[in-house]
Amino acid sequence: MRPTGALHLGHYHGALKNWAQLQNDNDCLFFVADWHALTTHYESPEVIAAHTHDMVIDWLAAGVDPDKATLFVQSRLPEHAELFLLLGMGTPLAWLERVPTYKEQIGNLKDKDLLTYGFLGYPLLQAADILIYQARWVPVGADQVPHIEMSREIARRFNGLYGKDPHIEARARAAAQLLPEADRQQLLALRRAADQEGQVEQRVQAHALISASKLSKADKEALRAQVDGGRRSILREPEALLTPESKLPGLDGRKMSKSYGNAIAIREERSQVEHKIRRMPTDPARVRRTDPGNPDNCPVWQFHLAYSDDARREWVRRGCTSAGIGCLECKQPVIDAVLREQQPMLERAQPYLDRPALVEEILEAGTERARQAARETMRTVRDAMGLRAK
Repeated sequence: MRPTGALHLGHYHGALKNWAQLQNDNDCLFFVADWHALTTHYESPEVIAAHTHDMVIDWLAAGVDPDKATLFVQSRLPEHAELFLLLGMGTPLAWLERVPTYKEQIGNLKDKDLLTYGFLGYPLLQAADILIYQARWVPVGADQVPHIEMSREIARRFNGLYGKDPHIEARARAAAQLLPEADRQQLLALRRAADQEGQVEQRVQAHALISASKLSKADKEALRAQVDGGRRSILREPEALLTPESKLPGLDGRKMSKSYGNAIAIREERSQVEHKIRRMPTDPARVRRTDPGNPDNCPVWQFHLAYSDDARREWVRRGCTSAGIGCLECKQPVIDAVLREQQPMLERAQPYLDRPALVEEILEAGTERARQAARETMRTVRDAMGLRAK
């Protein structure tokens, strides 16, 4: 996560709750992406340290356990930057320029100058963050799947460039000579498009062309291996692990966000929780207490979907549509549920609030564990690229 300071319940339901579950059965690494923060906020670095501290406390409050998972800070591991640099040597510029969020964010954040190398290259840095740990799974929402697919293409291209098996290359060249000239040229064009532009469909077409040829099984296998890179795997191709969508919107029905002013912080004061939920907008049709309403038009109903059981939801729907309950009555179970959810978080956070140095100790220990894995990958990468010291 980028260090944005104290987190809210949208972060908890959208990511942190899932992190706390994943760490029980997987070797997980969770890190503060402070270099990524600089891609859009390079002019205000003074807030990063404080935001990092607050955010990690919220991770711990949400149940992320430093005894089960590795927690660290990205910028303390220069290996990330080195792999970012080396991947950049062979990653086509067009791949970065066509990332959907690139032009979208430039258009949306017009108050910031995002025409920088750092912002253009952030998907490549993101790929380095993943690939350096040979990660199999990356827990993301559906909107981030294209970034994971790009990381897979970057790994595939790197392996194709630096992990080539000379025996496969020789067999593939010999097999290609047996193809008709037109097929051979088409296969070459498809392979180049797949390698240089990351066009997955071109690789699929190349496989189809090979399958349709009259070559022997062995020759076909050699050509398929060449299309797929003809390589040993230096960097593992990661897979997206889709996380459940957050069912908790903001207090006004929009996405929960501090910038919208509609968020409840993970460590919100009890009085503030009560105040914010009591002031939530409701169905505009309920002008008076005696007016019937429709829960589907009320932001409070979305909180009942996240926190209430079927019996409570039925009570809300029946009472709202018949004007049998008032809006404040409807909101009270939500207030109680949010406070119940927050109580263990507040208790887990308190030791780190009492002793802030504990957070630094956790990050230092996690950084050292992460460094061991990162260095092992970088030794392999340097060796493949001919950069390893003799």
